[in-house]
Amino acid sequence: MSKTSYYTAEGLKKLRDELNQLKDIERPKASRAIAEARDKGDLSENAEYDAAKEAQGLLELRISKLEETYANARLIDESQLDTSKALVLSTVKLKNQNNGMEMKYTLVAESEADLKTGKISVNSPIGKGLLGKKVGEIAEIKIPSGILKLEILEITRA
Repeated sequence: MSKTSYYTAEGLKKLRDELNQLKDIERPKASRAIAEARDKGDLSENAEYDAAKEAQGLLELRISKLEETYANARLIDESQLDTSKALVLSTVKLKNQNNGMEMKYTLVAESEADLKTGKISVNSPIGKGLLGKKVGEIAEIKIPSGILKLEILEITRA
């Protein structure tokens, strides 16, 4: 079952670069490691060979998942974004109704999320709670410690 993901041009390039790195550099490295381990003799008692084969299997799994993600990736046309409500690539200025703190987040695809730079996934609880909300609305988000009430102060394009 494939799931479409939406990316910025930067995020899509990052995904493609990672996939190319794994296929063009890491895959040949894994093959060399297996060949070197195989050259060391008896495979039945060769822990180095087993480790190299396992690493190769994990690498192939990662490549497969990235290829699927890339195949289902869609580029977002940033010029067509609606700023009347919170959507993917919206930068949302919020006020926490519980403590009065203001914060700013950009809603992004899951693979581009990076809390340190203020990018949160649209699939996160906060991201889901903000989607579709307009300026002035209060998003009530269920978190482990109760209900988080965030007032939307401003919505701009990322």
